[in-house]
Amino acid sequence: MTDIVSPPFSYEDDPNEPGWKSWRFRDPTRFNNFIEPLLVKMEGGIARVRMMPEHRHSNMRDNVHGGALLGFMDVALFAASRGFGVLSAGGAVTLDLSAQFIGGGRIGVPLEAHIELLRETGRMLFLRGLIVQEGEPTIASFTGTLRKSTPPASLL
Repeated sequence: MTDIVSPPFSYEDDPNEPGWKSWRFRDPTRFNNFIEPLLVKMEGGIARVRMMPEHRHSNMRDNVHGGALLGFMDVALFAASRGFGVLSAGGAVTLDLSAQFIGGGRIGVPLEAHIELLRETGRMLFLRGLIVQEGEPTIASFTGTLRKSTPPASLL
């Protein structure tokens, strides 16, 4: 008998934010923990992925550090892809992430990645997004390519 392995993340309705899903890795020792919890909300063809930047995400100018933004962009691609229904237990890997920084993000004000799925092929996902704060696209723009992996037989 094969044990059923649960996905490495949870994606569930957030009781504190109606209409939003909470997206978290089940293992809090993983890299993603530095920006979690993430919230995901689907609006038409856009996935909104939200994080709350804290002091630990800041640089010497008291803005959100570029490395924290890059980490957020990368993880947001996966959370958005789950929201689009194109990733499940099988996961994916990042092949490409290209970012253009526009301005500094403020600490203590929610950041959102607004992500579009441009194209899905059998093994690839092509996405683009904007990092916005208070509805203004003044933080960064980015594109990413994910390669879908085959889920283990126990997750099919």
